[in-house]
Amino acid sequence: MGRSLAGLGLWLALGAVAVAAVQAAPSGCQTQPSAAPSCPLPDIPTLLKAVEAHQRAEEAAQRDYTYHSFVTSRTLDSHGQLKKSSTAEFDHFVLDGVPVRRMVRKDGKDLTPDELAKEDQRLEKEARHASERRSRADAAGKETDPTGHDEVTVSRLLELGQFLHPQRVQLNQRSAIRVDFQGDPNAHTRNHAEAVIRDMAGTAWIDEADQTLVQVDGHFVNSFKIGAGLVMNIQKDTNFHVQWRKINDEVWLPAQLNASGAARILLVDSFHGTIDVTYADYRKYRTSSRILPELNTVEQSPK
Repeated sequence: MGRSLAGLGLWLALGAVAVAAVQAAPSGCQTQPSAAPSCPLPDIPTLLKAVEAHQRAEEAAQRDYTYHSFVTSRTLDSHGQLKKSSTAEFDHFVLDGVPVRRMVRKDGKDLTPDELAKEDQRLEKEARHASERRSRADAAGKETDPTGHDEVTVSRLLELGQFLHPQRVQLNQRSAIRVDFQGDPNAHTRNHAEAVIRDMAGTAWIDEADQTLVQVDGHFVNSFKIGAGLVMNIQKDTNFHVQWRKINDEVWLPAQLNASGAARILLVDSFHGTIDVTYADYRKYRTSSRILPELNTVEQSPK
């Protein structure tokens, strides 16, 4: 994942609730893809604590996979009319323990050897900085994600908003727990990730049999700024939709990301309109090469 808004930047900013709810594990009768309607609904705090534990456990399996993404960005003018459209393609993989993405095509054209070399240099720098952030956080006893950015624990998540209206539903012929989230605008925050969550509302769908998040829909209830808008600036009602799919019958990886509205991150990533990202070409790899791993294509698991 790179620093384009359709990649890691948007993923971190708009998927904050998803990061904190990626895997849930209500116990008891959820042993099959389709749980009985009579099964009692899980307690939400217990559900989210299991989420936290299972997310950490699955990170190791995710490191063994790479995949491809196709990004379409549409910029709209003040009247909502299409002003500009662009596309880009990326390879996603893990470099020195850090999730990264490497651009390979832009607006339908392959990157030149010089452009690819610059991409590799950028990835090396990104991975190095992420490792340094993790090291500093570890020394301070702080929890971080694989990129070294602030991670919101379940205990803090429960203080930043409310989880409401849990219900058991069918999603892709599988039993899932659907739960709504509403951030508390008056909650005290300790870092940027918590501030993002506080100003969000959305809905998460959690697969019961596999104890993993499979879909998140959300939006910003207020305009959101960090550092007077220099670090992050997201317009009110900016919304997003994220889906995951099961790959190789062992791991859930991103399948689709859509967002509309207006946002800017670090004066580098920005959009005013829509972003659509599709993910494909999932492969499992073991590698001694840091940029070009040996890959084996795998298939999407049946839904």
